[in-house]
Amino acid sequence: MINLEVPRKFRPLISQAHQVAAEVFRPNSRKYDRAEHTYPKELDMLAAAIDGLSEGGGTGGAGAAGVRRSENGASSGDEGTRNGSNMATCLSIMELCWGDVGLLLSMPRQGLGNSAIASVADDDQRERFAGRWAAMAITEPEAGSDSAAIRTTAVLDGDEYVLNGEKIYVTSGERADLVVVWASLDPSQGRAAIKSFVVERSNPGLKLARLNHKLGIRSSDTADFTLEDCRVPKEDLLGDPEISTGGGFAGAMQTFDNTRPLVAAMAVGLTRACLEETKRLLSEAGVEFDPEAPLTVQPAAAAEYLSMEAEYEAARLLTLKAAWMADNSKPNSLYASMAKAKAGRTCVDVALRCVRICGAVGYSETELLEKWARDAKILDIFEGTQQIQLLIVARQLLGKSSAELR
Repeated sequence: MINLEVPRKFRPLISQAHQVAAEVFRPNSRKYDRAEHTYPKELDMLAAAIDGLSEGGGTGGAGAAGVRRSENGASSGDEGTRNGSNMATCLSIMELCWGDVGLLLSMPRQGLGNSAIASVADDDQRERFAGRWAAMAITEPEAGSDSAAIRTTAVLDGDEYVLNGEKIYVTSGERADLVVVWASLDPSQGRAAIKSFVVERSNPGLKLARLNHKLGIRSSDTADFTLEDCRVPKEDLLGDPEISTGGGFAGAMQTFDNTRPLVAAMAVGLTRACLEETKRLLSEAGVEFDPEAPLTVQPAAAAEYLSMEAEYEAARLLTLKAAWMADNSKPNSLYASMAKAKAGRTCVDVALRCVRICGAVGYSETELLEKWARDAKILDIFEGTQQIQLLIVARQLLGKSSAELR
């Protein structure tokens, strides 16, 4: 059974992550929000600390923990309940995003592409790509939430695949060492032909088209790429190279079973930051809080704050359950989408309500609330929008396929 208390063995990890958030992220948050596309040099000094932010040493962080299960769904190796790298990563992310979401996404060797490698790669690939920073390139101009609509192609030519297409909104695309590119081996085969390929950032066929100016997470670079006859060794295809109509897309989608709880954890951390700052500002203004009294007899601002706090707690517990299921080799696709949907929506809602409650102070640059309100929106969009998460949840609850429920 899942225990809702934070595992004792992770308390030093949480303390370390909070220290990084408080002493490095928060003090530099506004600086790199204003200096968009400037690499945060302060992160270089954290390399050793970053590598220690999960029980896996250098394999944790923003997206490197993988979801790997045996075929029968049982835990591999351990008996009983286990709290592993997925739980550790989620807990550290919550603390780091209490500091700054964009700076978390800028941390070296911690890209979302690392999660694809950890989840799908074979032993040789994981060894070859260990310790390298990997971005993930899925979205295209004609394929956003529907990953199965990807038009980028991969054609086998001797010992190499030749990739051609266009990718947009690639987080850390310019700074990463590697880019995990999703492409189709045969567009006529639909979902089954979608595979992921590890492409060296220095590959001459992977061309940077532009860096995007954004509403939030400005310290994180977001790149667009074109792939023009981009040649990739065939051993850099992640997972099974065969097209299997019986579930070939499952290997690629397994990546989302891990990254969606991580994005949910980002939203949970940012939500907590908004709530704590709002409570501080309201308390300084003389507003009193009584969690045990009915909301109807409390000041309006206090009542709204307490209702937001309840939504935050629900999002946090859903996120931890999705991570716990992954650590215990339980299929977590449903809960990964539920956590992502709940946490993303809660974060946006809470951030905007906090700005409103705090009035002119919340809207100005004297506090970080207005920045957090801008940062929050992306957490409801990337790794699958709010709408696509609700569609995935509905399909699973109703037992419908993607063709039956669109």
